[in-house]
Amino acid sequence: MNKYFTENKTFIIAEAGVNHGGDLQTALQMIDCAAEAGADAVKFQTFKAESLVSPSAPKAEYQKETTNNTESQFEMLKKLELPESAYPELIQRAEEKNIMFLSTPFDEDSADFLEKLGMAIYKIPSGELTNLPLLEHIAAKMKPMIVSTGMANIEEIETALKCIYNTGNTSVILLQCTSNYPVAFEDVNLLAMQFLKDKFKVKTGFSDHTLGTEVAVAAVALGATVIEKHFTLDKTLLGPDHRMSLNPVELDSMIKQIRNVEKALGQYEKNITKSETDTASVARKSIFYKQNLKSGAILTKDNVEMKRPGTGISPMELEQFIGKTLINDVSAGTMMKLDDFES
Repeated sequence: MNKYFTENKTFIIAEAGVNHGGDLQTALQMIDCAAEAGADAVKFQTFKAESLVSPSAPKAEYQKETTNNTESQFEMLKKLELPESAYPELIQRAEEKNIMFLSTPFDEDSADFLEKLGMAIYKIPSGELTNLPLLEHIAAKMKPMIVSTGMANIEEIETALKCIYNTGNTSVILLQCTSNYPVAFEDVNLLAMQFLKDKFKVKTGFSDHTLGTEVAVAAVALGATVIEKHFTLDKTLLGPDHRMSLNPVELDSMIKQIRNVEKALGQYEKNITKSETDTASVARKSIFYKQNLKSGAILTKDNVEMKRPGTGISPMELEQFIGKTLINDVSAGTMMKLDDFES
């Protein structure tokens, strides 16, 4: 598990999904785009429409709004399949671009096909979380599993994990997810990510279906191990997921934001950074004499004031000098020094 997922670097999955529209050349361009943006992995979806959906299955409401509403869900998905013959070329392109190739299997045959291609990690979509036979089949391959939890209650998640663990596979990451496309901000519930981590003692992350990039970045600040985000080459294309996906510029921006937040998170302690040292000498104050004083005078608080720069005696040390006797004449506006006093 640690080979791919570390504490200080979020594993970013650029979700191509079916936004290639079933076209190999578009899929290849999407790999290029994800790699150029700096994603850790680019992910597609592997399925046969005949195994995934019955001919009479209706479309989801968001699918009706973003696709040809005269076609069935089966007809829509059939057009979005990538042929098995396309995968070697896709994997080769990903290797050339130094990005991990992933694909979500929606049935056992698809999982076996991906296994033969050397799939390193298996992503389980929210819709398959209750498909225990598929979970068991994939878990038995003993590869890390990233499991989305959209539409699932705690009992269903617990049952799914038990099914996976019973195979001996304990390499699981749960993703907080809300299965709407796009999802409203008030329905995101990012804190559930931390709840799942505490309850099930697993790493957690976030599968983001919101518009924009800010929620994914916030998830990283809350400790997400994995971020999954849909992207497209063109939001205006006809298809179920284009509308809520990032375009290439937005994907690049999100990944840069995430990497910056990772740097900003730092460590669980409070230290003075090297860059602050110079600032401190300018921004902090030292003790200055407020008036002329003769040798032999006893220092009081009325004799001094605090001014920049902070290169002299700190105001935090003032009490140590109150009541001490000056051994030098001092002038108003000068910085107090240790050798102004008797030892």
